Amino acid sequence: MSKKSRSKIWFLVHSWLALPIWFFVLIVCVTGTLAVVSQEIVWLANPDVRASKPSDDAQPLNYDQVVQAIHRAQPQTQVDTIVTPDENHFALSVSVSYPDGRSPTLYVNPYTGVIQGVSPEFDFKGFTRALHGWWLVPFTNGYSWGWYLVALLGLPMLASLVTGLVVYKKFWKGFLKPTLRLRHGARIFWGDFHRLSGIWSIWFIAVISITGTWFLIQAILADNQISLSSEPIVPVIARDQVPTTSDGQPAPMIGLDQAIGIATSKIPGFDVSFVSLPSNAYSHLYVGGRGWYPLMYQTANINPYTGSLDTTHLLSDRSTLEFVTESMRPLHTGDFGGIWVKLIWFFFGLLLSMMVLSGLLIWTKRTALATANALKREKKTTSPRAARQPASTPAPAMSVDNTEGAR
Repeated sequence: MSKKSRSKIWFLVHSWLALPIWFFVLIVCVTGTLAVVSQEIVWLANPDVRASKPSDDAQPLNYDQVVQAIHRAQPQTQVDTIVTPDENHFALSVSVSYPDGRSPTLYVNPYTGVIQGVSPEFDFKGFTRALHGWWLVPFTNGYSWGWYLVALLGLPMLASLVTGLVVYKKFWKGFLKPTLRLRHGARIFWGDFHRLSGIWSIWFIAVISITGTWFLIQAILADNQISLSSEPIVPVIARDQVPTTSDGQPAPMIGLDQAIGIATSKIPGFDVSFVSLPSNAYSHLYVGGRGWYPLMYQTANINPYTGSLDTTHLLSDRSTLEFVTESMRPLHTGDFGGIWVKLIWFFFGLLLSMMVLSGLLIWTKRTALATANALKREKKTTSPRAARQPASTPAPAMSVDNTEGAR
């Protein structure tokens, strides 16, 4: 075998060994696309998740009414956290604790306060996000190696975007004259589809690859105990500041809605969407929600006895770096603007998955053809007849031509 033939064979072996990487990228893209709408899929499959109105003019209950409704249904239940979803067709997610030590999350109807069901510890939403984010590899000591493996894909994805734009000369013409040939064979169709979908997905690929790379940086920072957060440490309420009743018990706390009213009156544009009740007599009431910037949350710690706003973590408290880093996750998942943003992310995620599939098909067919041609050449050069043929013997085609000329 010549040196050139050996190099060609090794190149083909190298190409086939890349096949598992292609499938890994495809699976990550598909699972990420499903993860975007996983909550909506759960809503379709499980009626307990739906916020069904008892009547067309029904109004949602406030937080105090929700707590009262839960206590009426289950008097021994301690309410820990109430989360109001961004989309009003979802039930409330209420984390509770029972005297026997169980701490489930309940689906509660926001209009009636009825407990509609219990959330599984690991549902379809959790499964798809865990499979996409870290391949279900457990977090035993810091971030799992599955997280690193997936996050590393952000770098080659960003590189493929840059190199694709360099290779595809005057790519912007694809916006003005899109080409998708349907009747010229599978290879031409998939090639056109790959280029066309890549052009229209430039912004999406850039967002996903940059935010994916951030997840890699985030893991490295966290595993090295480096924090970029400016969120303050909240001190507990001092024992002498906890008011007591005549029998020495802690005084009743203010209502949830009263506390939320205090927070929203002092923080302009504060839209509270989750509340965590104090876990003991010295803890604060913790509330949070979005402000004018939909990609980040604001939070506040409220004294449950006096209603004073003890500590806050607002948009104005963030540094420029925090604005960038805290925006990465919602930009990656599309979880910041309701169902329409999710549908846009889902569509382009599907398009990205098809791009990877089309690239896989084009690459596989090209590599398969190259492998077949290389094997044919190798078989021809190593056949016994070719080996016995003297170097001075003319080729068969030349012999036929000479015979015809003699006739």
